[in-house]
Amino acid sequence: MKKLMLAAVAASMVAAPTIASAAPQGYRVVKERPNRTVIVDRGRGYRERTVIRHNNNRQWNNRQWARGQRFDRRYANNYRQIDYRSYRNRGVYAPPRGYQWVQSGNDAVLVALASGLIGAVIGGAIR
Repeated sequence: MKKLMLAAVAASMVAAPTIASAAPQGYRVVKERPNRTVIVDRGRGYRERTVIRHNNNRQWNNRQWARGQRFDRRYANNYRQIDYRSYRNRGVYAPPRGYQWVQSGNDAVLVALASGLIGAVIGGAIR
């Protein structure tokens, strides 16, 4: 009985690699990353292909700022600090203490220096 059991265990150990080799050789791995998909085909010839997808529907390109929002300069289109004196005739006034005027697209945005909150937005002030 012991010899029969040992023979069965030995036969299963010898047959195990042949069962694993019967599995399909090539497989595909897909890695999703922001704006990129990496496709790896593994099989006879190792191949890696990167597909870059750009998201052209970015919401922040045409961002509509509103009072009370937190201003983040990464989302501002052509961000720069502006001098209120050069745009005085378009409604931009002297900023209160702790605020500054910045440009986001064609808008003038009054931003608090400490917190980044928006105090006022003047649309179309900068042309």
